[in-house]
Amino acid sequence: MEHHASIMSDWVLLGLIAALVTLLLLTVFGFAVYSGLFTEVVVSAGSPPVGNITLAYKFRVGPYGESGQLFTDGCSISSKLYSIGVYYDNPHTVPPEKCRFAIGRILSEGDAKPSEEQIKRFQKYGFKIFSFPAPSHVVMATFPFTTPLSIHLAVNRVHPALDIYIKERKLCAHPRIEIYKEDRIYFVCPLARQGDFYVPEMKELERKSRAAAAEAEDAQTDITGADTMSETSSISIEATTDSRDTSVATSILLPFPASRGREEVDNRSEHSYSESGASGSSFEELDLEVTGDGEGAPGLLPEVGYTGNQEVTDKWTKEPIAAERGEE
Repeated sequence: MEHHASIMSDWVLLGLIAALVTLLLLTVFGFAVYSGLFTEVVVSAGSPPVGNITLAYKFRVGPYGESGQLFTDGCSISSKLYSIGVYYDNPHTVPPEKCRFAIGRILSEGDAKPSEEQIKRFQKYGFKIFSFPAPSHVVMATFPFTTPLSIHLAVNRVHPALDIYIKERKLCAHPRIEIYKEDRIYFVCPLARQGDFYVPEMKELERKSRAAAAEAEDAQTDITGADTMSETSSISIEATTDSRDTSVATSILLPFPASRGREEVDNRSEHSYSESGASGSSFEELDLEVTGDGEGAPGLLPEVGYTGNQEVTDKWTKEPIAAERGEE
């Protein structure tokens, strides 16, 4: 009897353990589902979900994983305000240490003005103040924001969906803006006037980058010109014994430097980055959400960026995203 009782107690214990493990797995699964595990990601283009905003932000250059601490810094100053993140580079093509982003809190929306007390409080802790205008048209998506796990799920599901949508329609849509508002995360990619969403630090980095690129091109042009002049002089000296050869050599060689210079200028123009996005007139594949006041209609897209066959990979356009960001 005692032996049978011992066996029964062992089975009961194993049954309890199995029940607890099953209950734990169901709890984890339910938590993941509640966080948005099976939420369908719908990407669309049209009028933005937000208007013009004033934000307090901190700008950083480095891995996007470091954004979590900046979110925490902003939340510790005021937990009632909505968080915002602006990501300027594609972490799939740009090294993590060179990615640029701004993280902060939204101080006011629309016609409302932020209070002086709020501004001074954030400035005291190293935040800067900047305003974004209301974007005219955007590529956007939303995701539930119910738990901290929602952030990781959103990063790994929404950004790849945005990449596919933008690539298929050959759009110029950047930077990536994330707005954490109540129980939703809004992903917004402006289609026009992207430079208006560059904070001053980002604009300065872009200016320096362009200046450095221009200097490098000028230096290369000078070297090429000097080499060409040297070759021309050499041929001219050798051709003094034969005036006909000199005439032929000169007529063939002299146009090359000028022609090459024009080609280089045309090439720079074709591939240069414009803050307002690449221009175009074909938007047949762009499906817009039409709102009650008529905004978002296809006929209202004169300024939408369109890249055609132009490849732009470093500012959130083509490649899938694999990097995760820190939690708020």
